[in-house]
Amino acid sequence: MINTKHLLKVTAVWVTIVYIVCFVGVALIPGVRPWFIQYAPHMNAGENIITFATFVSGLVIWNVIAFLGAWLFAILNNKIEQ
Repeated sequence: MINTKHLLKVTAVWVTIVYIVCFVGVALIPGVRPWFIQYAPHMNAGENIITFATFVSGLVIWNVIAFLGAWLFAILNNKIEQ
């Protein structure tokens, strides 16, 4: 059985690290965003808006999405017999 609480904690740390690296990368090298646009469908072709509010809101949104995915994985893994 998977320890769901531990999995959610690890997921939160992982998503936070990846999100910060991505956000900082786009902030420091704005030209990298159009290059990745063809590979990252979650991005739109609009202008870069890099503020503290967009950082926090994106971090919250991606952590919620990751939590839901990890929670669903843990539930399915624990319910489905091997």
